[in-house]
Amino acid sequence: MTKPPLKGIISYPVTPFEPVTGEVDLPALRKLTDDLVAAGSHAVAPLGSTGESAYLTDKEWDAVCETTLNTVAGRVPTLVGVSHWSTEGTVRRARVAARHGATALMVLPLVYWKLTEAELARHYGEVARATDLPMMLYNNPGTSGVDLRPETVVALARKIPNLTMVKESSGEVSRFRALRELSDGQLSVYNGNNPVALDAFRAGAAGWCTAAPCLVAPWVLELHTAVVGGHDDRADEILRNLLPFLRFIVHHGLPRAIKAGLEIQDRPAGPPRPPLLPLPRHETQQLREMLTHLLAGPLPPSAAQDPSLNGSRPERE
Repeated sequence: MTKPPLKGIISYPVTPFEPVTGEVDLPALRKLTDDLVAAGSHAVAPLGSTGESAYLTDKEWDAVCETTLNTVAGRVPTLVGVSHWSTEGTVRRARVAARHGATALMVLPLVYWKLTEAELARHYGEVARATDLPMMLYNNPGTSGVDLRPETVVALARKIPNLTMVKESSGEVSRFRALRELSDGQLSVYNGNNPVALDAFRAGAAGWCTAAPCLVAPWVLELHTAVVGGHDDRADEILRNLLPFLRFIVHHGLPRAIKAGLEIQDRPAGPPRPPLLPLPRHETQQLREMLTHLLAGPLPPSAAQDPSLNGSRPERE
């Protein structure tokens, strides 16, 4: 089996906006990114759906990419979401991310028309050829409207040498094992569905891509520490505590929920960008109560992570 290019907790920052002007708040982004690294995240992944990348202009996207990667400054690996409606736009973003030192690229098939297998192969192939970075295919049927089954993903990966990773967000845990087996261990598989995090790790996921560390980093890191250490009872206990929060942020939309939580924690990141609206008052109060339960009481033991993950850049395959 190949060595995973990324592993562990891969944290997604939101993109902060100025509450009055609506412009990207780069100082707040630097602070949030630095917080994620300092908390012990094993990698940082800007500009996914959590980062509202679909609502950014090219100039804003470039600024968020550069600011995040410069703030991380090689302390941990970085995974940049470069998805765009067009192949040309995705290629442009891939090259910008590579120029600023990204470790790897993530590509979600944003489509209006349902793409054929030949169109998917051409799209991913052209993006892959734009840089020499390893690439992660992101399957999120709920966001993209396209469900790439394991057989389709493996067929694409066989045609595209640097497509070495898959982020699977369908919530079907069986797919983690299927992707690994069908690819003969050549694909590293990552979980993007928060509520199934523990089952995904137990099914062989190399990492968990999540925005949860923006608000509850110690709990997320301790869950990973427990599961990789084989402490099953401890991992189950942590997930029981985390599950209501994880379900809440997914159900209410990550940009809305995470930004509301940051406001509660006096770490403002501004509102989400229209057409998204801020989390309503009643739901914000529910989130406040969850965060109080998780963080005001006894915290889990300190997230002592695997030293091999701390600050190390993965070797390329």
